Amino acid sequence: MARASRAIGDVLLSVENISLGFGGVKALTDISFDIHKGEVRAIIGPNGAGKSSMLNCINGFYHPQQGTITYKGVPRSRMKPHEAAAQGIARTFQNIALFKGMSTLDNIMTGRNLRMKSGLFWQALHWGPALREEIEHRRVVERVIDFLEIQHVRKMPVGQLPYGLQKRVELGRALAAEPELLLLDEPMAGMNIEEKQDMCRFVLDVNDTFGTTICLIEHDMGVVMDISDRVVVLDYGKKIGDGTPEAVKANPDVVAAYLGTAH
Repeated sequence: MARASRAIGDVLLSVENISLGFGGVKALTDISFDIHKGEVRAIIGPNGAGKSSMLNCINGFYHPQQGTITYKGVPRSRMKPHEAAAQGIARTFQNIALFKGMSTLDNIMTGRNLRMKSGLFWQALHWGPALREEIEHRRVVERVIDFLEIQHVRKMPVGQLPYGLQKRVELGRALAAEPELLLLDEPMAGMNIEEKQDMCRFVLDVNDTFGTTICLIEHDMGVVMDISDRVVVLDYGKKIGDGTPEAVKANPDVVAAYLGTAH
């Protein structure tokens, strides 16, 4: 999958010596890597490697016992998910987390919540500033719907949509927040080949069109090697590889971990 030449910027987020444990179980041990502005950065590894735990640390759902996460030049030891969202970090989940009884349009509208400024009084009246604000938010959401080519299901309850379209709606909700950093937790999981191809195209289009920095977890190695600028590899909560897709494919520790001969 050919990519146009893109400018990769300075470090947007860096993870330094992160360790995370639950009781006596170590989920992450002394993990360090960075994400540059404008790149597609992949986190890969066998099941149980700590990939989702790493994303949960970045967006504030988990708080590591050791280490520092620096975002846009500001070090932080703790951040709550709504604070991460307010600072431009959006997230999708391994298991679809949508409001199944609500329409595609309304689900994606929830991605605008943090950008709504009018008070409860005006929202209750649905008039004046609140009405003008909602019209503008709906314009943004309609652009996302057009971008993801889901106009034909915009009024349908998402619970009635095929799995691949539900994953696209979840991506739309994250995009509606206009993030600087988009975290994707297994965006192609459970998809057939055609759905994976569509999702790959949309991930690349988000990166190319909006300049959104993307960090994704994905098990499909073909997808990772096709769309990523750099790859970090975790195994049993430790980093065993980091670099370009070509360098990672040639790393014997990575090969051993995926073939099951490392332990």
